[in-house]
Amino acid sequence: MKQSSPYKIYFLMFLATFFWAGAFIAAKLGVYDLSPVLLTFLRMGLAAVILFPILVFKQKQTWQLELSELKYVLATAIVGMIGYHLFFFTALKYTTASNASMINATNPLITALLATYFAGERLSIKKIMLLLMALTGVLYIITKGNLISILELDFNKGDFIMLCGTFLWAVYGILVKKIVPMMGPLKLTTYSFLFCAVLLLPFATYDFIKTQAYLVGGSPYLAVVYMAIFPTVIGYSIQQLAIQEIGPSKASLFINCVPILSTLLAVLFLGEAIYSYHFIGAALIIAAVILYNIGSDSRRPIKDGEVPR
Repeated sequence: MKQSSPYKIYFLMFLATFFWAGAFIAAKLGVYDLSPVLLTFLRMGLAAVILFPILVFKQKQTWQLELSELKYVLATAIVGMIGYHLFFFTALKYTTASNASMINATNPLITALLATYFAGERLSIKKIMLLLMALTGVLYIITKGNLISILELDFNKGDFIMLCGTFLWAVYGILVKKIVPMMGPLKLTTYSFLFCAVLLLPFATYDFIKTQAYLVGGSPYLAVVYMAIFPTVIGYSIQQLAIQEIGPSKASLFINCVPILSTLLAVLFLGEAIYSYHFIGAALIIAAVILYNIGSDSRRPIKDGEVPR
C-alpha cells in the first residue's frame, strides 16, 4: 500500500483537531435548547448509524457482536459515552466552552495517574510533578486566578462538573486500552455508540416530549449533526490513518492544540471573553502534557473516545 505524504497527514490531523475543538462550540450551542440526555442520545445514535455500515463493510466476517464481548461494550457505553457526555453537556450549561476545553486537556495526565492503580504502571517523580503542574493550571482557571478561593469553594460548578467528566473520560481510556486488542477500535466504538443510544432511548424520548424539543429551531439539531459527523466519524477516521502513517506519539501531539483552537473559536462564534488566568492556566496544562509525552516510555496509541468528540 502506498504511504501517504507526512505533510498530508499533518494537515489532516490539524483538520481533525479543528473538528474536535469545534465540538465544544457545537455542544455549547446545543445545550441552550436540548437536554444533556437528548444531546447524548442524538449524537451517539447518529454516529452509530453512520459507522455501522462501515463496520460491516470493513469487517465482513467479524462485525457481529459476540456474547463474550457484551460486557465490554456495556462498560465503555456506560462510562465513556453516557457518563462522560452527560457530564460534558451538563457542564456547558454553566461554564464556558473555553474553560471546558482547557479542563478537558488534562485527560492524558489523569489517565496516566489512573494507570498507576488499574494497570500497575509506575509513577515517577517527573510524572508526579507534571500532574501537579497540570492540576495547578486547572485550579488557576477554575478560581479565575485566585487560588485561595478554592478553600471557600467559590468556583463555577460547571468547571467542577467538567473535571468530573474528564475523570470518567480517563477511566474510559483505561478500559479502551484493555479492550481494543480483543475487539478492535472500530467494532468497539461502533457498538459503544449503538448501546449508548439504545440505553438512553426511553429517557431521551421523555425529555423530547417534556421539554417540547420538537418546537425548537434547527440550530441545536445542526449542532448535533456536526458533532456526530465531523469530530466523531471523520475525526476518528483521520486519527486512525495518522496512527498508521506517522505513529501514535506524533498523532497524539495534535490533541494539545484542541484547547487553543476551542478558545479561539469560542471567542469568534460565542463571544466569550478571555482573561490572563486563561492563558496562564492553559500554558501550565499544555506544557505539562507535552513534557509528559516527551521521552515517556508509556506513550500509547490514541484510541477513538480519548478525544472530545
